[in-house]
Amino acid sequence: MPWWVITFIWLFLLFSALMPVGIIMGLLKYNFEISLLGLTTYNPISLVGGFLILLFAFKGVTAFALWTEKVWAVGLAKIDAVISIVICFLVMGYAIFALHSFSLRLELIVLFLYYYKMNKIQYDWENFDSLEYPEYTDPVIPDA
Repeated sequence: MPWWVITFIWLFLLFSALMPVGIIMGLLKYNFEISLLGLTTYNPISLVGGFLILLFAFKGVTAFALWTEKVWAVGLAKIDAVISIVICFLVMGYAIFALHSFSLRLELIVLFLYYYKMNKIQYDWENFDSLEYPEYTDPVIPDA
């Protein structure tokens, strides 16, 4: 896997591990910013806050599955990428029609690359045990 996918795996593992702390802090009436894919809230116990917490949890499950190399991980990663791309487009559409402004979500570049990479490795990932690789043999060095 490329280094940038591994970096995001670790980031989302960390962020998803912090989500229970965020929920507890929200229940104790602490306000802090949660932001992902153009969605932002300062109240973790709200509709947007709950959605973002669920989204972080989903990304955490996906990251854990990729990190532990589960067979179904790449399929889940592709679903994660599609959901994230759709959310980015919806946020951009909301900005255009409701706020009358245009904001290009640069996350889309990384998300499309992420989807492309997951799509490219999916067959080998899911069929790793059934693929036949040539057996390694030590090279024969002729006597001099």
